[in-house]
Amino acid sequence: MQRIWIRDPLAIFTANESDAGGGVVIEGTTIVELVRTGATPSGQYDSVFDARSHVVLPGLINTHHHFYQTLTRAWAPVVNVPLFPWLVNLYPVWARLTPRDLELATTAALAELLLSGCTTAADHHYLFPGGMEESIDVQVSVVRRLGMRATLTRGSMTLGEDDGGLPPQQTVQDPEVILADSERLIRQYHERGAGAQVQIALAPCSPFSVTTEIMKASAALADFHDVRLHTHLAETLDEEDFCRERFGMRTVEYLDSVGWLGPRTWLAHGIHFDDSEIAQLGSAGVGVAHCPTSNMRLASGICRAIELEEAGVEVGLGVDGSASNDASNLILEARQALYLQRLRYGAERATPSRALGWATRGSATALGRSDIGELAVGKQADLAMFRMDDLRFSGSHDPLSALLLCGADRADRVMIGGRWRVEDGAVVGLDLESLIAEHSAAARRLVG
Repeated sequence: MQRIWIRDPLAIFTANESDAGGGVVIEGTTIVELVRTGATPSGQYDSVFDARSHVVLPGLINTHHHFYQTLTRAWAPVVNVPLFPWLVNLYPVWARLTPRDLELATTAALAELLLSGCTTAADHHYLFPGGMEESIDVQVSVVRRLGMRATLTRGSMTLGEDDGGLPPQQTVQDPEVILADSERLIRQYHERGAGAQVQIALAPCSPFSVTTEIMKASAALADFHDVRLHTHLAETLDEEDFCRERFGMRTVEYLDSVGWLGPRTWLAHGIHFDDSEIAQLGSAGVGVAHCPTSNMRLASGICRAIELEEAGVEVGLGVDGSASNDASNLILEARQALYLQRLRYGAERATPSRALGWATRGSATALGRSDIGELAVGKQADLAMFRMDDLRFSGSHDPLSALLLCGADRADRVMIGGRWRVEDGAVVGLDLESLIAEHSAAARRLVG
């Protein structure tokens, strides 16, 4: 196999304590050597990529998204409302999704993520109206075509309006259908071990859209197949009130009651936890996907991310659905996390390296992966590389800090498993102009 030396980067963030100032050596799909500052590789290499104009990061990892929502960005009726009315207005629109809509939306979301330096993405898809039964299959095909990695979650909604939930009845499914499809997807697509491209997780949508029974059954099925669990939790105070009224419990107590309080679980948002709940989550090894832009967009609150991390919770970053962000840009999400956390904890504790750590190693751990998220020997060769020659960086001195402080928004090069997937700021093999045209037309039809 060919060896490539990514040589002498302008700056490099390894997400660990290793010195890799001289770059990294890649053989096949993995990193085989970190080169110390001022040194050269200890072994042979076949080619060199001169990285003196690039800041090098581990491939960024997105822990929470809704790809289909790229079709309803900045839709006027929901621009100025919080979560519950936002959902009530959008559910009927989303119920009109077609398989081709989802294919276009998934392609757009993944392409945008790729261009921001993201190499692995978790998607939470919970909408399966008539004709959309093979939604996850559609997403698998797009992930493979673009050469990314993904944790695709088989979401579910079982608690419709008729039974006191938020979703319209045409968007909910019977538990038997959900569990049978979940088992099918795990057996058909879930890959294990280092270098996995597609993994499946189970993801009942939220306490206000699923029954206790499907939460318990999903936990049991995930345990049987050794896959992960995901849901929205503690995103808003309305949700907390719903849990108190319907279940007689706060959100974390409810999570424990349905068998979800363990290291298999990662949660989206996790804003409204009290001190004891943070300690409980940390002890259980639960992960949290911090989604700062969405939380600000919907005025949901500020996640106590630093306290969660210090309590033992695995904190990662998520861009969330592109109808509550409304973008799919993970390097900008790291910037938002940095600034939002500074409002709560101050500049000394919320640092650029901490935010980059959440976007890389923290996110990998939240998704249960040890083969990605950092630059180290034996890890997958997933890299994001940013140039610093735009006007926005002129006059900056610390390249790593400048990525976030000066607002980097587009990677120049992205490598996944040793293969370049973004070159010179463009996704390899993707006709972006055609994608935008067809995706935009689908979005107009959906809301029309």
